[in-house]
Amino acid sequence: MNRRVSDPTAPFPNPLLAPLLAGVDSLKGVRPATARLLARVAGGARVIDLLFHLPESVVDRRYRPNLRTAETGRVCTLHVTVSRVVPPAPGGGRGRRPWRVLVSDGTGDAELVFFSPHLVRRLEAGQDICVSGTLERFGERLNMAHPDYLVPAARMGEIPLLDPVWPLTAGLFSSQVRSAVRAAFDIFPPLPEWQDATVLRQRRWPGFEDALRTLHRPCDLPELMEGDALVAASERARARLACDDLLAQQVAMAQARRLNRLRPGRAVAGDGSLRRVALSRFGHEPTTAQVRALAEIDADLAAPRQMTRLLQGDVGAGKTLVALQAMLGAVEAGHQAALMAPTEILARQHLATFTKLSPVPVAFLSGSVKGKARREALARIADGTARLVIGTHALFQESVVFQDLALAVIDEQHRFGVEQRAMLGEKGPQTDVLVMTATPIPRSLLLTQWGDMQVSRLDVKPAGRKPVRTSLHALSAMDDLLAGMERALARGARIFWVCPLVSESETTDIAAAEARHAALAAHFGAESVGLAHGQQDIALREQAIADFAAGRTRILVATTVIEVGVDIPDATVMIIEHAERFGLAQLHQLRGRVGRGRAESYCLLLHDSALGQTARRRLALLRETEDGFLIADEDFRLRGGGDVAGRRQSGLPDMRLASPLHVDMLLTLAAQDARRLVDTPPDQRPPALRAREPAVSLLLELFSRARAVRAIRAG
Repeated sequence: MNRRVSDPTAPFPNPLLAPLLAGVDSLKGVRPATARLLARVAGGARVIDLLFHLPESVVDRRYRPNLRTAETGRVCTLHVTVSRVVPPAPGGGRGRRPWRVLVSDGTGDAELVFFSPHLVRRLEAGQDICVSGTLERFGERLNMAHPDYLVPAARMGEIPLLDPVWPLTAGLFSSQVRSAVRAAFDIFPPLPEWQDATVLRQRRWPGFEDALRTLHRPCDLPELMEGDALVAASERARARLACDDLLAQQVAMAQARRLNRLRPGRAVAGDGSLRRVALSRFGHEPTTAQVRALAEIDADLAAPRQMTRLLQGDVGAGKTLVALQAMLGAVEAGHQAALMAPTEILARQHLATFTKLSPVPVAFLSGSVKGKARREALARIADGTARLVIGTHALFQESVVFQDLALAVIDEQHRFGVEQRAMLGEKGPQTDVLVMTATPIPRSLLLTQWGDMQVSRLDVKPAGRKPVRTSLHALSAMDDLLAGMERALARGARIFWVCPLVSESETTDIAAAEARHAALAAHFGAESVGLAHGQQDIALREQAIADFAAGRTRILVATTVIEVGVDIPDATVMIIEHAERFGLAQLHQLRGRVGRGRAESYCLLLHDSALGQTARRRLALLRETEDGFLIADEDFRLRGGGDVAGRRQSGLPDMRLASPLHVDMLLTLAAQDARRLVDTPPDQRPPALRAREPAVSLLLELFSRARAVRAIRAG
């Protein structure tokens, strides 16, 4: 393809798109305060974001009967005359008393009911008005409660025959959205067609602008006013826009794959000398899964292309040993390797393991490394003296400069953002990236399904590892739970209790960790219960965890700070409060904090009594399996795969215009078209394909896909 389509780093969008990429505050009649509300509800401040904020339904106001023939239970638009305005009756009583407006049209009478006097006070007897809303019958009288529209009869045309309903936010009204959308179409530029002409003809899809107009402004299209034409036209319009969204995504991914193939890496292959020393210090033979995973990683490292590989294995399956061996291979080849962990606790745990096994010194960098120690660590990393580096988020800071980073390992990758992972990978000239997790986040699972990330799986369970017995319990059974804890403590158990929040919140009824700690301390004794959360000083938090590990406390109340990096074999019970509020990946990781010793271990998932069907199915999956890939697959199915070419890690893959059904129906079509557009050799492209290339560049800009390579490379 030409540069405009194939180069996602092109700095400026096509000027033809300027009206659509401008701020919504540039639209005629849109005030700054309204623009802020529109940006909030639309998920972006551009005009195109507003147009991508599609109505969720359309109210049909074409039924305009008289009162004698009007059918009740449906939306009616009526032309009536005010007979009398009846204010609320004076006196007390519970609740607000309504205003009533008695109306007639010569064929019958009806009553309009208002709980706000705003519109009513402008009405008087004898006035001709038009109202639209749902007509009901109460006793012998027709009734319309708080009409959606009330205008003077002379302005009846202001009531739309087909009335889109947009999702709103506090302070924003449909009339404001309608006005802004109308202004957006007034400046809509003439865009070339990027979809395949044959597909458009076969599926009877409208053009891009007409598809948006069908959904936002159906009254602009007279052909939609007859019968049920709107239903079929809306389905075709939504399908066309969904395919636009998918095509933009698939072209971006195809570009990333092509540029990765064209962008040379470097072969990184060691002689095995350092690895052999590390294995001898380890003292055990690696499992067959570890041997297989390392061979796959070595093959990627030795190839003249950059690696992006996922290493998946449950807690204790041996990911750290594989990572160390891969990193030592890079060191043997004369390069540097770095491992980034999401917490200081986990980073220091890796440091202890690496220091014990590695035949070369290990540098450490985190936010807690200050002063002279930090300056020395930065200098050793910059001059290449430090060949192995372990750290936290501090590793991707601007002040950290590597001499020759060949391999970046990112542990518990779901705890980092896409941008953070990318920043570490960019610390070297042609850095290979290995990401590790016990449960792949849906976003990475999506990458593996679509072939942009290779997977190595450690599927051999550690010797002697017992399954964790998982059960579901309603929070209403707290007394029985406390009694069970007393029995477990009498047997010598140590218990984690995980809460989602740190302090009381006005917006949620989740018991905070501090409140739960106080309650358990009152029940079991303050000396028996510790507290660890993310807002504590790190030394205080680590002391609380150390006290629990040593048995000085028997219960540790914590937030998700213990999700990774906490290895206490004597802890045998994990209690997770309001488990339905956690993601499956988090629940799986938290459960992995127990079952690390020889004793039988238990995980209790506490949930709200009014648990929904989807939430119950998610928790039941944890009860039925400890397989991280099965859990991730269910997470992917329930939550979606995140944004492959962007930054969201869950939800549908940034499909603003495509429903799950559209993804199922149209993904293959979009993927095949994207491959034709990107991968067809220049001398084999038919004229129709070449003619679409400039339009596809516009498509990528409109859907914010023009800079996808960096995100995809980040894993």
